[in-house]
Amino acid sequence: MEYELILLAAGQGKRMNASKNKVLLHLLGEHVIEYALNLFVSDANCKQIILVAKAAECEELQQMIAKNKHYRVAPIKVVAGGDERQDSVYNGLYHVQDPSRIVMIHDGARPFIEQEFVQRLYQKAIETGAAILGVPVKDTIKKVENGVVVETVSREHLWQIQTPQAFQFDLIMKAHQKAKMDGFFGTDDASLVEYYGAPVYMVGGSYDNIKLTTPDDMVIAEAILSQRKKWRGRK
Repeated sequence: MEYELILLAAGQGKRMNASKNKVLLHLLGEHVIEYALNLFVSDANCKQIILVAKAAECEELQQMIAKNKHYRVAPIKVVAGGDERQDSVYNGLYHVQDPSRIVMIHDGARPFIEQEFVQRLYQKAIETGAAILGVPVKDTIKKVENGVVVETVSREHLWQIQTPQAFQFDLIMKAHQKAKMDGFFGTDDASLVEYYGAPVYMVGGSYDNIKLTTPDDMVIAEAILSQRKKWRGRK
């Protein structure tokens, strides 16, 4: 089987305190969004990338793509997103070319996804119909009400969820349609599948696969990239 990717780049990014969309910020010489594009364009199983962007930024992203010969390997379609993340994914689903394929959904602000984890996720989605990446929670988690700790939550079954997330097209489309009809909003696509009533399976990811949200994350991102370049240089 093959898959198509919905790559999300329509977020507000208010916590980044930047003058532009965080996926268009530069990170050691490349736009943040290019790190994910580079990886998925290089994957022979990825047959189309649907880049969902703010309507006002579609042209800028199209120009960025046109300048890079590497991006001509796989079809990249830039489409306008919606008001919320969930709306943007829903818009992207209508541009999937082949409904028999797996659909992956990835945050453009996660530049450090690696091929190893994409392949594991892809295989799990083929087997089960719905698979997500995540890592076990490491910090102590407490439930707080009105500024007072009321409970220390056991970490035994808690996972921090990442993207990409991968689904059979028919399943994720029906999940989005039901959520839209019921007025249900989830914080990720897997939560819509859960709401729909289908099981979602976990695939272990990497703690490096962070989402760039604040200026501090950009500092961490530069450190991760620098370390990776040093490691590759030793091979």
